[in-house]
Amino acid sequence: MPRMSSHATPTIRPITLDADGVTLSALLAEPAGAVPRAVIVALHGGGMRAGYFDSRARPGLSLLRLGAQLGYTVLAVDRPGYGLSAARLPRGLALEEAAPVLWAALADFAARHHTGEGLFLVAHSNGGKLALAAAADDEEYGGMLIGLDISGLGHRLAVAPHQLPGPDRRGDWRKHWGALRLYPPDAFRLGQTLISPVPETEAVQGPSWPELYPRLAARVRVPVRFTFAVQEQWWRCDDAAVAELTRAFVTAPVRVDHQPDAGHNISLGWAARAYHLRVCAFLEECLLARVAARPARSQVGATA
Repeated sequence: MPRMSSHATPTIRPITLDADGVTLSALLAEPAGAVPRAVIVALHGGGMRAGYFDSRARPGLSLLRLGAQLGYTVLAVDRPGYGLSAARLPRGLALEEAAPVLWAALADFAARHHTGEGLFLVAHSNGGKLALAAAADDEEYGGMLIGLDISGLGHRLAVAPHQLPGPDRRGDWRKHWGALRLYPPDAFRLGQTLISPVPETEAVQGPSWPELYPRLAARVRVPVRFTFAVQEQWWRCDDAAVAELTRAFVTAPVRVDHQPDAGHNISLGWAARAYHLRVCAFLEECLLARVAARPARSQVGATA
């Protein structure tokens, strides 16, 4: 992993992305004075906003700040139906519609910014569904992805469908958190500014995820890492469920990790820094695998 920069705290600024006429809002952090090694694209979960990845509850918990300090650009996107796009897409979009919108937004970003070795998707909960849908179409959009790192998402619910959040219900909100001791005291106060209604289409499509998942996973070609918090309560993460989760990937390398001392909202808890460092370490492993797979170049002046 690259050494932590000694520069001042990275600046985080709001930007907009043009997705073929649909405006998406986002937060951007860039490494100071350097071309990024890669771009981390962060996709928030249901009922949240892009600021989920920029916790201000305590220093060191923000993925945007950490990633920029380590030499990456970090782009946290408000998914279609959230942020500025909510007025244009009040009901949100189904996954098969949201993925092309995300790709159009990323193409707009890439046309105006350095992307280094490519794009690395980091996603939480429902954002992981969009990440997998986008990754399934990666080759169609030029093979820009390096890998995926997904937390808080499985393929078998551990709750009844009526317990899920929706446009007209909060769901069993306590399952988002787990034990309160896992979060800084300010996390809940500051988290109120991140909360956003779950778009209707997203909520309606939610129960069909177990059927959609294997079809998407089978088309993914880049490495994938899943992380389950030790107090994950929305998704089954027992041995049998994890074995079935990973078996759906036909060609992509996949691993499953468990984050100690964390609830579902890992990036808002005390474990955020530990988790984000593991995210960046996995990105580095994906970059290393790319280098190792390239044909060796002949060395000028080499002798037998």
